[in-house]
Amino acid sequence: MIKRALQNTGWLMGARGINGVLSLGYLALATRALGVSDFGQFTLAVTFANALAGISQFQTWQTVVRWGQSKETLPDATGFALALDALTITLGIITAGLILWFAGDWLPLPGWLRLETFAYTCVALLCIRSTPTGILRLHDKYGKAAVADAVTSVVRIAGAALAFFFARTIEGFLLAWAAAEIVTSATYWYFARQTQPIFWKHISLRKIPARNEKAWAFVIGTSLSGMLSISSRQVLVLLIGGLGGPALAGIYRVAAQLGEGLLKLAQALLRATYPELVRSPDVAKSIAGRIAKIAVATGLVAVVLSLLFGRPVIQLIAGKDFLSAYTPMILLSAAAAIELGGASLEALMVARGRAVTNFLLRAVPTACALGALVWLIDIHGPAGAGMAVLGASVATVTGLYLVTRKDTGVPPAQAKPAT
Repeated sequence: MIKRALQNTGWLMGARGINGVLSLGYLALATRALGVSDFGQFTLAVTFANALAGISQFQTWQTVVRWGQSKETLPDATGFALALDALTITLGIITAGLILWFAGDWLPLPGWLRLETFAYTCVALLCIRSTPTGILRLHDKYGKAAVADAVTSVVRIAGAALAFFFARTIEGFLLAWAAAEIVTSATYWYFARQTQPIFWKHISLRKIPARNEKAWAFVIGTSLSGMLSISSRQVLVLLIGGLGGPALAGIYRVAAQLGEGLLKLAQALLRATYPELVRSPDVAKSIAGRIAKIAVATGLVAVVLSLLFGRPVIQLIAGKDFLSAYTPMILLSAAAAIELGGASLEALMVARGRAVTNFLLRAVPTACALGALVWLIDIHGPAGAGMAVLGASVATVTGLYLVTRKDTGVPPAQAKPAT
């Protein structure tokens, strides 16, 4: 079981590794083509779309994995996930339009960029791929998921190169990013359709909750936790832009791109470990503990490498104008290493049906970090944002450790097939 979890993590790590290498390429193209100020504006546009998508979407991949274990419940699990995705897209597009059209100067996006930002946000919402991701993970098709993940960076770097030579504008790079979202989503759905029927006729928000009275609590809990994990960092960039301007947001984005590679690995570890913990509740705690030890060692090595080589890497990729990203990059790298160590503990919490507790363990430190952001940025600049993220990560993972150490429970029973 642990071997399969690590194997699946290996597939996801491979995709993340490819994406990480290619991301350095498109980051270099974007920063050098746009400069500090315009790159900051571009960052804010992409960040708004990602934040809106993160806040709006349900973690439907966990829904598919949890209730799709049997052939009897698989169609309804898939239909439930599709219905939640449709709700996400509808509410997300309406919310994005209202915010962009009616927000005042408090939103750090200039008026001339808001229409383009709305278009990109619509693309990001329509290309949500949580449900096909869940289908692939349910059937252990992590190789196909890795290929689909790698598509994002391949298309981005190709589009960024075209924009660099032929359209060195914010709009040009937004088109490249939008193309990557569309192609990646299409690839995920193609592989999912190869793996199993999609069960479009079973789309319903009622069938799974009718079988399991705690279904909505699970969906809301996992979605809130996912929302915090994904969108909190996006909201952080928007706040930095609002407090310090687009240039500061651009510098922080470079730091995050280089320093948070381990965070993506932590997310991959959670996604690979979660199905095994659902399938094997009796040994779930042992699996989570062993994987956590491996993750901690990996994180420590990555932080040391960031300290040694971070400054020359920033200068090589983004140029001297972005060297102030070094200190926040180190802080974000440390935060990501801590998150990597806690990823298997988070997966254990969710597998045991304690999604709401997991959310609270993230929500309180995140709220405190965002609240402290104003004076941290005022005193320390972009490094202050890194301090806020590091503090939130330390508090969250400490809470996860304390709760899972005392918890001896097992996941609640799966939904019963309809009779």
